[in-house]
Amino acid sequence: MQKFGLETQVKRNPHPDFKSVESSRPPFDEGTSFSYTKTIKPDWVPGSGANNDDWKNHKTVEIDPYGEGRKPVDNYKLLISGIIPRPIGFVSTISSDGLSTNLGPFSYTALVNHDPPIFCIGFSGGVDNPKDTCRNILETKECTINVISEFFQEAANYTSINSPHGVSEWVLSGLTPAKSTKVRPDRVAESVFSVEAVYRTHHEWVSPGSGKASGVMVILEGVNFHVREDALNEEGNIIDPAVLRPLSRLGGITYGRTTDGFELPRPEFTKEVEKEEVKGLVKPKTQEQ
Repeated sequence: MQKFGLETQVKRNPHPDFKSVESSRPPFDEGTSFSYTKTIKPDWVPGSGANNDDWKNHKTVEIDPYGEGRKPVDNYKLLISGIIPRPIGFVSTISSDGLSTNLGPFSYTALVNHDPPIFCIGFSGGVDNPKDTCRNILETKECTINVISEFFQEAANYTSINSPHGVSEWVLSGLTPAKSTKVRPDRVAESVFSVEAVYRTHHEWVSPGSGKASGVMVILEGVNFHVREDALNEEGNIIDPAVLRPLSRLGGITYGRTTDGFELPRPEFTKEVEKEEVKGLVKPKTQEQ
């Protein structure tokens, strides 16, 4: 992996001796399984707002991302710690000559449409100085996007190592490549859910401060899915989070787990407006003059 402007400024490890700090923490709770809970306030009614007023006791700080003395790395740290949790696209690619493969995690990944299945991935660095994964996608027009589960978290994280071009992250991590059907790059066999994807378009971002290319957004279409059998429901349209056990990215070097959830139905206005507490909140439109 090459060094980019941002990469040279980010202090990745906040601990002088990470293993010493880690040893002071409780062990990973493997016994925790995904479960559903109630919402914080099941008796919440329309118009009630937040469940407490603690937010009123705190002021907000306004930040201009391009303010005097503010560096891009400051915005980077702020955004990755504020926009959380972020899905991780564990992306597998192959070079245009077919001689080298690449595997790495990217937390600037999102699902943006389902018909067709569209994904976007953000990469640091411009088109003239791309990361290996970005270069491979732009040149070969294909990749696989894999979901990282708890049971191979260390191996997946190890693929983020700044290895030189030509050194395979597959070998370093010990993860297992599995043949894809519609694209050349392998999918991660350990992954509960993988997507074979093809390139559709990309956009290069330019820093307003320096005028230099700072990132590339690649738009991809999913053309084939792979789901572990025990994670899929009978209808073939829902993946069980208790089996998927996905990891997400938080700020700094912190990852997040998905161990519980709650359900909230989407309100339907025509039904809700019949309730007395909602009627009083809905003001009739004034007749146009």
